[in-house]
Amino acid sequence: MKKIGILFGMEDTFPWAFIEEVNRTAPAGIIAEPVSIAKVEQGVATDYAVIIDRISQDVPFYRAYLKNAALCGTAVINNPFWWSADEKFFNNCLAVKLGVPVPKTVLLPSKERPTDTTEKSFRNLKFPMDWEYMFGQIGFPAYMKPHAGGGWKSVYKVYDPNDLWQKHEETGQLVMLLQEEIQFTDYYRCYCLNGKYVHIMPYEPRNPHHLRYATQPKTQGEEHKKLMATITDYVLKLNKALGYDFNTVEFAIRDGIPYAIDFCNPAPDADVNSVGQHNFEWIVENAAKMAIERAIEQKDGQNNCTWGTFVGSAVGNTAPYVPQAPASDKKTAPAKKAEATTKTAPVKKAIATKKEDAPKKASTKK
Repeated sequence: MKKIGILFGMEDTFPWAFIEEVNRTAPAGIIAEPVSIAKVEQGVATDYAVIIDRISQDVPFYRAYLKNAALCGTAVINNPFWWSADEKFFNNCLAVKLGVPVPKTVLLPSKERPTDTTEKSFRNLKFPMDWEYMFGQIGFPAYMKPHAGGGWKSVYKVYDPNDLWQKHEETGQLVMLLQEEIQFTDYYRCYCLNGKYVHIMPYEPRNPHHLRYATQPKTQGEEHKKLMATITDYVLKLNKALGYDFNTVEFAIRDGIPYAIDFCNPAPDADVNSVGQHNFEWIVENAAKMAIERAIEQKDGQNNCTWGTFVGSAVGNTAPYVPQAPASDKKTAPAKKAEATTKTAPVKKAIATKKEDAPKKASTKK
């Protein structure tokens, strides 16, 4: 018997519908159920051939459990090792290399120094940074948002350098992106499952949450067909490179060109009350299909997680993982304790030697 588990928190519609669909359509010998964790012991396999992860981004205990499960042969969707390493700025960098249009973006240092660092920790950072160049590249208005994370948390629209400095004061230790605004005429959100199933949904991010899918595409006819083909191509390129089995990609359409805005959503919204009945039925049916496929393919004791082409090409080997005999233990010297320091703004000098001077040096020319 092969078990497919789903690990979830507060969501109620998708997990139960997914379990029902798997149990309705799976061949004999495959069943689905909510994941149940009674103990977690290092190097010991779980009872699950496949686990769909919907919550470990919020619960570190679950993330550690899933990494151990993956090591022991469970096909974890999405790969917990890659999900732990991935972030939005890298995704944009990768999109540039893949030829997928993305908004112009630069990285900003955190307002406050990370805990246990001092001013000396930042001596490789130029003071001040080249704000005139960066602002000239991005232009205003622009968006400032965390380089990692999601859920529209700590996202700011900034209208000029003064506005940016004021809002940056609120960001604490967050590393932020500054990204050009894409004035769009159309917008789409796309599910992508198993690197092959794509569902494109008209989406209006400016609507209230429960009405964001209550919209229609603005492009029509042949133009719409070409746009859908291009979006499908970009969605597959991004997800195959990243190695996500379950993800959404958002596109803003400007002058007929789809710009990938957000494509790091490994636990995307799948609630019937927000995505609507038609989209809900698609995600339930195809998520169940994907999980059954992965359960059939799963082999005990092997690496059954998806590794994207970026990682695969980097290591030059995508063969299944085969456990090796443990190496002899080696004792290492304890790390030197970090110098204690009072927490202060880390890169105040990088932002500007004097905050009031920054706008004078900044240029808003595009």
